[in-house]
Amino acid sequence: MKAWLCESLDGVGALKWRELPTPQPQPGQVRIAIRAASLNFPDLLVVEGKYQFKPPLPFVPGSEFAGHVEAVGDGVTNVAPGTAVAVIGNSGGFATHACVDASQLIPLPPGFEVEHGAAFAFTYGTSHHALLDRARLQPGETVLVLGAAGGVGTAALQIAKAVGARVIAAASTDDKCARCRELGADETIAYGRENLRERIKEITGGRGVDVVYDPVGGELADPAFRSLAWRGRYLVVGFAAGTIPALPWNLALLKGASLVGVFWGDFVRREPQAFAHELHELAQWYAQGRIRPVIDSRLPMSALPQAYARMAARDVRGKLLLVND
Repeated sequence: MKAWLCESLDGVGALKWRELPTPQPQPGQVRIAIRAASLNFPDLLVVEGKYQFKPPLPFVPGSEFAGHVEAVGDGVTNVAPGTAVAVIGNSGGFATHACVDASQLIPLPPGFEVEHGAAFAFTYGTSHHALLDRARLQPGETVLVLGAAGGVGTAALQIAKAVGARVIAAASTDDKCARCRELGADETIAYGRENLRERIKEITGGRGVDVVYDPVGGELADPAFRSLAWRGRYLVVGFAAGTIPALPWNLALLKGASLVGVFWGDFVRREPQAFAHELHELAQWYAQGRIRPVIDSRLPMSALPQAYARMAARDVRGKLLLVND
C-alpha cells in the first residue's frame, strides 16, 4: 500500500508519500480499500500540531474517507468483504488502504455514491448538529451562513433550505456567491467587497438574522454578531480565518442572544444514538435529492500537497476529493 506519512508536526511540506506494508486487520478491525478521501480544515491543522486531537507520531492523516471492505478481522460480524462504507475518525484516510475498528464504519445505503460517502458525514453531520440540534432552527427563520461556499458552508446552506429556512450566504468573492445562489441561497453577500453588517440590515429590513452559522471566525464575527435579531443564536463552528475573535459580552445581553458552541466530534463520541438518528435523517434527504455533496474537484491521492495548497489559499468550493484509481 501507499500512504502519506506524517513523521513530524512541521506542516504539509514534511509529509512523505511512502510505500508501506499492507496492514492485516486485527480482531474487531476491517481493512478498507480506499476509493476516496476528502480534505477538511482540521486535516490542515493536525499536521501542524494545532488541532485538539494530536495523533501519536508517525501517523497517516485524513479524517474522512470511503471505499469497500477488503478483509475482516476476528469477531467482526456486522460487515462483509465488498461492503461500501464511509469512515470518520482522526487519521488514516490519505492512503490506498486503512485498517479501522468496525465500530467506526458507516455502511453506505444502496444508491449512495461511494465518493459522496467520503464527502458527507463530516460536513453534513456538523451542519445538521449545529442548525437543528444546537440552534433549533425553525421553518421561516433567517440564517446567515459565513464561508458559505466551503465544505461545511455548502452543507449548512442545503440543510437550512431543506427545513424551510431563508438563507443569506456570505462568501469572499462574487464567484463564490454565484455558486451559492445555484445551490439555493435566497440572498448573497460578497464580504470581500461589501459591508457585511449594512447588507444584512438591507436584506432583513433592519430586523437581523435568527441564526449565524460561523465556521470562519476572525474579523467577520463582530459584525455578524451585531446583526443578530432578538433571541438570535450564534453558532461557533470553527476558525478558518485563523484567529479566534473576542466579542463584547454586552451584545449577547442586549439582544437576548445565545452564543452556542458546536463540537461535532465530541457529540459523536458522547451521544452515539443521537448521531445515528442524525445520519439516518441525512441519508433520507440524500435519497430524496434534497442534499448533495458539492465536489469542487478530484485529485489523485498522490497530489495531496496541491490539495492542501488550494485549501490554505481558500480556493475550494465545497469539498476537494483525493481519489485512488
